[in-house]
Amino acid sequence: MEVAKIDPKLIKELREQSGAGMLDCKEALEATGGDLEKASAWLRERGIAKAGKRAGRETANGVVEAYLHKTGDYPPQTGALIELNCETDFVAKGEEFRNLAREIALQVAAMAPRWVSREEIPAEAIEEQKAAFREEAAAAGKSERATEPYVNGKLEGFFKTAVLLEQAYVREPKTTVGDLIAEQISKLQENITVRRFARFNIKEP
Repeated sequence: MEVAKIDPKLIKELREQSGAGMLDCKEALEATGGDLEKASAWLRERGIAKAGKRAGRETANGVVEAYLHKTGDYPPQTGALIELNCETDFVAKGEEFRNLAREIALQVAAMAPRWVSREEIPAEAIEEQKAAFREEAAAAGKSERATEPYVNGKLEGFFKTAVLLEQAYVREPKTTVGDLIAEQISKLQENITVRRFARFNIKEP
Protein backbone atom coordinates (compact mmCIF):
# COMPACT_ATOMS: atom_id res chain seq x y z
CA MET A 1 0.00 0.00 0.00
CA GLU A 2 1.45 3.36 -1.08
CA VAL A 3 1.86 5.92 1.72
CA ALA A 4 0.51 9.39 0.91
CA LYS A 5 3.12 12.14 0.75
CA ILE A 6 2.86 14.41 3.80
CA ASP A 7 3.25 18.18 3.46
CA PRO A 8 6.38 19.26 5.44
CA LYS A 9 4.33 22.19 6.83
CA LEU A 10 1.99 19.69 8.51
CA ILE A 11 4.95 17.85 10.01
CA LYS A 12 6.34 21.12 11.36
CA GLU A 13 2.94 22.11 12.80
CA LEU A 14 2.51 18.76 14.53
CA ARG A 15 6.04 18.98 15.93
CA GLU A 16 5.31 22.44 17.37
CA GLN A 17 2.06 21.18 18.91
CA SER A 18 3.40 17.94 20.36
CA GLY A 19 7.14 18.48 20.89
CA ALA A 20 7.75 15.08 19.28
CA GLY A 21 10.60 14.44 16.83
CA MET A 22 10.25 15.09 13.10
CA LEU A 23 10.36 11.41 12.17
CA ASP A 24 7.72 10.52 14.78
CA CYS A 25 5.49 13.34 13.52
CA LYS A 26 5.91 12.19 9.92
CA GLU A 27 5.07 8.60 10.90
CA ALA A 28 2.01 9.75 12.87
CA LEU A 29 0.67 11.78 9.95
CA GLU A 30 1.29 8.93 7.52
CA ALA A 31 -0.53 6.54 9.86
CA THR A 32 -3.55 8.86 10.12
CA GLY A 33 -3.82 10.11 6.54
CA GLY A 34 -2.53 13.58 7.33
CA ASP A 35 -5.15 14.31 10.02
CA LEU A 36 -3.49 16.56 12.63
CA GLU A 37 -5.93 15.76 15.46
CA LYS A 38 -5.71 12.00 14.90
CA ALA A 39 -1.93 12.24 14.55
CA SER A 40 -1.71 14.03 17.92
CA ALA A 41 -3.77 11.26 19.53
CA TRP A 42 -1.56 8.63 17.83
CA LEU A 43 1.56 10.26 19.26
CA ARG A 44 -0.02 10.49 22.71
CA GLU A 45 -0.97 6.80 22.73
CA ARG A 46 2.47 5.80 21.54
CA GLY A 47 4.08 8.00 24.20
CA ILE A 48 1.99 6.40 26.94
CA ALA A 49 2.97 2.93 25.68
CA LYS A 50 6.66 3.91 25.72
CA ALA A 51 6.28 5.39 29.20
CA GLY A 52 4.95 2.07 30.49
CA LYS A 53 8.23 0.40 29.53
CA ARG A 54 10.16 2.86 31.73
CA ALA A 55 8.00 2.37 34.81
CA GLY A 56 9.97 0.96 37.73
CA ARG A 57 13.27 2.58 36.76
CA GLU A 58 14.84 4.39 39.71
CA THR A 59 14.11 8.12 39.97
CA ALA A 60 16.72 9.47 42.38
CA ASN A 61 16.89 13.05 41.06
CA GLY A 62 14.30 15.77 40.62
CA VAL A 63 12.95 19.06 41.92
CA VAL A 64 10.69 20.52 44.58
CA GLU A 65 8.35 23.02 42.94
CA ALA A 66 5.84 25.48 44.42
CA TYR A 67 2.74 27.23 43.12
CA LEU A 68 1.04 30.15 44.89
CA HIS A 69 -2.38 31.32 43.74
CA LYS A 70 -3.22 35.02 43.89
CA THR A 71 -6.67 36.57 43.42
CA GLY A 72 -6.68 40.26 42.54
CA ASP A 73 -4.93 42.40 45.16
CA TYR A 74 -5.09 39.68 47.82
CA PRO A 75 -1.88 37.96 48.89
CA PRO A 76 -1.66 34.26 47.98
CA GLN A 77 -4.15 32.18 49.99
CA THR A 78 -3.74 28.82 48.27
CA GLY A 79 -0.44 27.12 47.57
CA ALA A 80 1.06 23.76 46.72
CA LEU A 81 4.42 22.03 46.97
CA ILE A 82 5.32 18.94 44.96
CA GLU A 83 8.37 16.70 44.64
CA LEU A 84 8.78 15.48 41.07
CA ASN A 85 11.49 12.89 40.46
CA CYS A 86 13.41 11.75 37.37
CA GLU A 87 16.42 9.57 36.65
CA THR A 88 19.21 12.12 36.07
CA ASP A 89 20.16 15.60 37.23
CA PHE A 90 20.53 16.56 33.54
CA VAL A 91 16.79 16.17 33.00
CA ALA A 92 15.99 17.65 36.42
CA LYS A 93 17.77 20.87 35.41
CA GLY A 94 15.93 21.11 32.09
CA GLU A 95 13.19 23.67 31.44
CA GLU A 96 10.68 21.06 30.17
CA PHE A 97 10.94 19.06 33.38
CA ARG A 98 10.66 22.21 35.53
CA ASN A 99 7.61 23.30 33.52
CA LEU A 100 6.01 19.92 34.15
CA ALA A 101 6.65 20.28 37.88
CA ARG A 102 5.06 23.74 37.88
CA GLU A 103 2.01 22.46 36.01
CA ILE A 104 1.53 19.63 38.50
CA ALA A 105 1.90 22.05 41.42
CA LEU A 106 -0.79 24.23 39.82
CA GLN A 107 -2.98 21.11 39.43
CA VAL A 108 -2.61 20.28 43.12
CA ALA A 109 -3.52 23.83 44.14
CA ALA A 110 -6.53 23.97 41.82
CA MET A 111 -7.99 20.47 42.16
CA ALA A 112 -7.00 19.42 45.71
CA PRO A 113 -6.15 15.74 45.17
CA ARG A 114 -5.70 13.63 48.29
CA TRP A 115 -3.29 10.95 47.03
CA VAL A 116 -0.77 10.57 44.19
CA SER A 117 -2.08 7.18 43.03
CA ARG A 118 -4.91 4.87 44.01
CA GLU A 119 -2.35 2.41 45.44
CA GLU A 120 -1.63 4.98 48.18
CA ILE A 121 -5.24 5.11 49.39
CA PRO A 122 -5.64 3.35 52.76
CA ALA A 123 -7.95 0.34 52.65
CA GLU A 124 -10.16 1.87 55.34
CA ALA A 125 -10.71 5.00 53.22
CA ILE A 126 -11.89 2.86 50.30
CA GLU A 127 -14.22 0.86 52.56
CA GLU A 128 -15.60 4.10 53.98
CA GLN A 129 -16.41 5.32 50.48
CA LYS A 130 -17.99 1.99 49.53
CA ALA A 131 -20.20 2.10 52.62
CA ALA A 132 -21.34 5.63 51.75
CA PHE A 133 -22.13 4.62 48.17
CA ARG A 134 -24.08 1.56 49.36
CA GLU A 135 -26.16 3.85 51.56
CA GLU A 136 -26.81 6.05 48.51
CA ALA A 137 -27.87 2.99 46.52
CA ALA A 138 -30.24 1.87 49.28
CA ALA A 139 -31.74 5.37 49.55
CA ALA A 140 -32.30 5.36 45.79
CA GLY A 141 -34.11 2.02 46.05
CA LYS A 142 -31.61 0.04 44.01
CA SER A 143 -31.84 -3.73 44.10
CA GLU A 144 -29.09 -5.86 45.65
CA ARG A 145 -28.04 -6.92 42.17
CA ALA A 146 -27.71 -3.32 40.98
CA THR A 147 -25.93 -2.07 44.09
CA GLU A 148 -22.42 -3.42 43.45
CA PRO A 149 -22.15 -2.07 39.87
CA TYR A 150 -23.41 1.27 41.23
CA VAL A 151 -20.83 1.26 44.04
CA ASN A 152 -18.00 0.31 41.65
CA GLY A 153 -18.97 3.07 39.23
CA LYS A 154 -19.10 5.67 41.99
CA LEU A 155 -15.74 4.44 43.32
CA GLU A 156 -14.14 5.01 39.91
CA GLY A 157 -15.54 8.54 39.98
CA PHE A 158 -14.05 9.02 43.44
CA PHE A 159 -10.62 7.97 42.14
CA LYS A 160 -10.87 10.49 39.30
CA THR A 161 -11.30 13.35 41.77
CA ALA A 162 -9.18 12.21 44.74
CA VAL A 163 -6.15 10.72 42.93
CA LEU A 164 -3.72 13.15 41.30
CA LEU A 165 -2.64 10.88 38.44
CA GLU A 166 -6.26 10.15 37.50
CA GLN A 167 -7.53 13.72 37.62
CA ALA A 168 -8.35 15.58 34.40
CA TYR A 169 -5.51 18.01 33.65
CA VAL A 170 -6.81 21.54 34.35
CA ARG A 171 -5.49 22.99 31.08
CA GLU A 172 -6.67 20.09 28.91
CA PRO A 173 -9.48 18.09 30.56
CA LYS A 174 -9.39 15.34 27.92
CA THR A 175 -5.92 14.42 29.24
CA THR A 176 -5.27 13.01 32.71
CA VAL A 177 -2.30 14.10 34.80
CA GLY A 178 -0.95 10.56 34.43
CA ASP A 179 -1.11 10.87 30.63
CA LEU A 180 0.57 14.29 30.80
CA ILE A 181 3.48 12.74 32.72
CA ALA A 182 3.61 9.77 30.34
CA GLU A 183 3.97 12.11 27.37
CA GLN A 184 6.92 13.80 29.05
CA ILE A 185 8.47 10.42 29.89
CA SER A 186 8.35 9.58 26.19
CA LYS A 187 9.74 12.99 25.20
CA LEU A 188 12.52 13.17 27.80
CA GLN A 189 13.36 9.44 27.63
CA GLU A 190 13.40 9.05 31.43
CA ASN A 191 11.05 7.68 34.04
CA ILE A 192 9.24 10.47 35.93
CA THR A 193 7.34 10.05 39.19
CA VAL A 194 5.46 12.29 41.59
CA ARG A 195 6.83 11.34 44.99
CA ARG A 196 4.65 13.52 47.20
CA PHE A 197 2.75 16.79 47.43
CA ALA A 198 1.19 19.13 49.97
CA ARG A 199 -1.57 21.71 49.54
CA PHE A 200 -2.29 24.68 51.77
CA ASN A 201 -5.35 26.93 51.93
CA ILE A 202 -5.88 29.40 54.78
CA LYS A 203 -9.67 28.93 54.66
CA GLU A 204 -9.50 25.14 54.97
CA PRO A 205 -8.71 23.13 58.14
